[in-house]
Amino acid sequence: MISYEEFLDMVDELMAEIPDKFYRDLDGGVNVKEEIRIHPESLDDDLIILGEYYSSRYLGKMISIYYGSFKRLYSHLDRETLKKRVRKTLRHEFRHHLETLGGEKDLVIEDLRQLADYKRCHRMREKPVDFPENRDRMEEN
Repeated sequence: MISYEEFLDMVDELMAEIPDKFYRDLDGGVNVKEEIRIHPESLDDDLIILGEYYSSRYLGKMISIYYGSFKRLYSHLDRETLKKRVRKTLRHEFRHHLETLGGEKDLVIEDLRQLADYKRCHRMREKPVDFPENRDRMEEN
């Protein structure tokens, strides 16, 4: 796995791919955190959050990307494959931002469906193929 500093550089590089107009009202910017973020509804600490979008009347709008989460899930990936995964996460969070600005909730609904699938599959003791970490592993095989 790349170092935290290399990860910061990678996120900066990927942010440069995103048009400036998409940053409108993202007053808290994009923050990279060293921690592993476990979803609060995780049933066995196995639902890892890679990135989050926040929209708060008091704190503003911001995106967090979790280096520790990527390290936990993707330490086995080569640099280019990791970069693709980080790009996908960053764009996912920007989509949340843009949908919030536009008054839409399509991605929130999609995320809630994935959470429901996770819970349903967890009860059956199998993970859904649709989860990103499982798709990536399937693509590698």
